[in-house]
Amino acid sequence: MKRNSAARAALLGILTAEALALSFLEGFIPPIPGMPPGAKPGLSNIITMFTVYSVGWHEALIITVLKAGFAALTRGVTAGLMSLSGGVLSTAVLILLAKFSKGRFGYLGISVICAVTHNFGQLIVSFILLGSAAVFGYIPFLIIFAIITGAVTGTVLKVTMPVLLKQIKFSSYKR
Repeated sequence: MKRNSAARAALLGILTAEALALSFLEGFIPPIPGMPPGAKPGLSNIITMFTVYSVGWHEALIITVLKAGFAALTRGVTAGLMSLSGGVLSTAVLILLAKFSKGRFGYLGISVICAVTHNFGQLIVSFILLGSAAVFGYIPFLIIFAIITGAVTGTVLKVTMPVLLKQIKFSSYKR
């Protein structure tokens, strides 16, 4: 039992580091014209999706919360709140879809749905923080952006899944 706990902690540390590294690298992407400030493709969600499918939903939620904490520490409280709101909502939807969709949507479909959900969670927090419904004017742009970025992250997950699965094998983690 203790060995599996150590393997779980090690695997969770590796996955969290990967998600944080992808999140950090997204910081170098220049602002996208027409998008709200801070709009990024969500590459770290590749790791969150992998974790839900291959390790467990508890671990995926831990990674999501740690990513939000990283955003708060490196980009400020508002970025942390935006990351937390979008991340927790999209991870919850991911967990439900992974559990109940029986593979109907595939990685690409689920990734797109989660990207849309992530943006919706962030819009709600933006509305609360700013007190202005004007933020909802971004909805058409965010839906298009979510479809594109969700398709990219879903495709990258599908392509990298065999490599990512090797981490579990090498960590000796047993689910």
